[in-house]
Amino acid sequence: MPEESIEHIDFEALNKKAISKPLVKHMYTADPSAHVFEGKIYIYPSHDIDAGIPFNDNGDHFAMEDYHVISMDTVESEAIDNGEALHVKDVPWAERQMWAPDAAHKDGKYYLFFPARNKSGLFQIGVAISDSPTGPFKAEPLPIEGSYSIDPAVFEDEDGSYYMYFGGIWGGQLQKYRNNVYDEANELPKHSEAALLPIVAKMTDDLLGFAEEPKGIHIVDENGDLLLEGDNERRFFEASWLHKYNGKYYFSYSTGDTHFICYAIGDNPYGPFTYTGKILEPVVGWTSHHSICEVAGKWYLFYHDSSLSKGITHLRSVKLAEITHHTDGTISTLKPYLD
Repeated sequence: MPEESIEHIDFEALNKKAISKPLVKHMYTADPSAHVFEGKIYIYPSHDIDAGIPFNDNGDHFAMEDYHVISMDTVESEAIDNGEALHVKDVPWAERQMWAPDAAHKDGKYYLFFPARNKSGLFQIGVAISDSPTGPFKAEPLPIEGSYSIDPAVFEDEDGSYYMYFGGIWGGQLQKYRNNVYDEANELPKHSEAALLPIVAKMTDDLLGFAEEPKGIHIVDENGDLLLEGDNERRFFEASWLHKYNGKYYFSYSTGDTHFICYAIGDNPYGPFTYTGKILEPVVGWTSHHSICEVAGKWYLFYHDSSLSKGITHLRSVKLAEITHHTDGTISTLKPYLD
């Protein structure tokens, strides 16, 4: 829901109509990446703060500095803030803006993947490691070689392979890259041209790097044609996520300036993925960012909105809601607020 449309909202009434409540209220959290590790739910969100920075399309007002891990025994139980897990001051290569993270588990170690701006102002993706899912995490001294842009999401396939999905346009700088090379002169394609693609790379066995050159993920329409830049209710903007259901791979993402969470279905982790529909209608606040996680045999969408902060776009709150996969493979579209 765009910033300019919130001034007449009755937030008390809106919160009564919301399909879910903020999981934590003592701080602002966003961009939740949810996982079940050893039978318990762990959520890895951004930690929103108000740094007093004016709003702009580069997202400078999203000035997050650290990460906290939220844990829950069940989807109905109290959400626990486990304290600071990693701060930008403890990441040797990073300067600012600790944006949407993700996590993975392998061989008794927990890996936190996060984007941040380096000393040159370019986003890259880092890794930090812990013996505990709640941290604290110790950052590697350098970012992942060949990484760029934002919103890492790491998927573990059934064969033990791990893949990282990443990328985001506008403030996420993806529009400046072509074939993994940065050029300040690059801009978004024309509306009639194919939209920019999210990026995927298989990871090395130690989860500290890419095992291959990152490559674009094709999101296509029912005819097999790439979605166009002008198709901004369906094309990729940011917030990649991948989950697997009944042998199919579901790539989901945010459309950014039209505020939808959409999904596309494919037969392997690289795609192509055929656009299938929307998972979540627009929420209060400009951004929409999510994850999808199976918990105790049911599937849940973890997402955020800005209802707790009464519409302040960069002060968001993490929520969750159950989603339904139908027998034909489609997912029901959620409305975040009841009529």
